[in-house]
Amino acid sequence: MTTSAPSLVDHLDILEAHAIFIIREVVAECERPVLLFSGGKDSAVLLHLAVKAFAPQKLPFPVMHVDTGHNFPEVIAYRDERVATLGLRLEVASVQEAIDKGRVPDPGPLGMRNRLQTVALLDGIARHKFDAAFGGARRDEDKARAKERVLSFRDKFGQWDPKAQRPELWQLYQGRVNAGENLRAFPLSDWTELDIWNYIKRENVPLPTIYFAHERPVIKRDGMWLAVGEFVHPEPGEVVERHLVRFRTVGDATCTGAVRSAAENIDAIINEISVTNVSERGATRADDRFSETAMEDRKREGYF
Repeated sequence: MTTSAPSLVDHLDILEAHAIFIIREVVAECERPVLLFSGGKDSAVLLHLAVKAFAPQKLPFPVMHVDTGHNFPEVIAYRDERVATLGLRLEVASVQEAIDKGRVPDPGPLGMRNRLQTVALLDGIARHKFDAAFGGARRDEDKARAKERVLSFRDKFGQWDPKAQRPELWQLYQGRVNAGENLRAFPLSDWTELDIWNYIKRENVPLPTIYFAHERPVIKRDGMWLAVGEFVHPEPGEVVERHLVRFRTVGDATCTGAVRSAAENIDAIINEISVTNVSERGATRADDRFSETAMEDRKREGYF
């Protein structure tokens, strides 16, 4: 007797159930969790899952945005809309505040700030005494992400040691946090970018408009198309062009590139992602592309 392969719906149901199980387990074990919300597609799905995990009650913990100050306006508008619609409590961990306090060096008004998020994140966790932070990272994003456990424990300085993580055999998780520790929980660890988009389609998860093809002034810099705007200005020799583009990931506007695309809806994006062999971070994030160990170095410092 032969059996057919599981359908896409079955696959997404399994991923959803596992993610919700992780979220509930962490909330049961920890006293002060928070959900990291960037306004990107992965954190949008994570937020959707968290809301679903505790429905019909409101989300029993806040969301926190680590704000570089160099955001795409569409993403901030989306963040604020989600917070208002879902009745969320929003905390903001500000890179600009860390700069003003002398906690991190000032890269200048147009300088890249992604590497500075770590201090703002750790300050936000310490200020609110959060002992667990949900993040939307996936293992297929980056080599360092692939080393991550679902529950990633950090020492009293917020730092990550890949050799000091707890085993997670048979999807059994040890979520108890020891004194001085905190943990990062990654319920989307086993999801792929394609899974994310298929789930967004199935669940009708709202997203910032920046993810869909639109015409925009861009410049070619370091092999990427950067959107010209408040934080990106053309340098001598750079030519401003107008192209139909979309973004596969969101972040600091100074280092997050667009891809040329005519994908104006989710079905077109799914078709586009199905044939690519380059991760979204590898293709469009300058801060990760210039070093083989960029993400791992940041994670050791305390980045999510």
